[in-house]
Amino acid sequence: MTAPEPTITQVTDTAPQYFAIKVGDTRAGLTAYVDHGRQRIFFHTEIDEAFAGQGLASKLISAALTATRSAGKRIVPICPFVKAYVEKHHDFDDILDPVTPEATSIVESALG
Repeated sequence: MTAPEPTITQVTDTAPQYFAIKVGDTRAGLTAYVDHGRQRIFFHTEIDEAFAGQGLASKLISAALTATRSAGKRIVPICPFVKAYVEKHHDFDDILDPVTPEATSIVESALG
């Protein structure tokens, strides 16, 4: 029996908002963000240890960044996972903004 294909959904009715990746009925991870004007500031990504090493973080981040582009937003990669992804994959260079103290402050304010 083969493992189910992961599914990715965007959750916008929470603060902060996030993209989640599920394998079957189990949430395997998420990447969280704060929208500020035209920017989507990604600040945290996690993948459950049970799903480590399966490439789920890359699938999750790719889908999240593609959705960000579709939403007309720009990417601010505070999260180390997202930062590493955009440094390795240049598909999103045209909508990439630098991490600034203001972006960090916006995330800190949003998290309380």
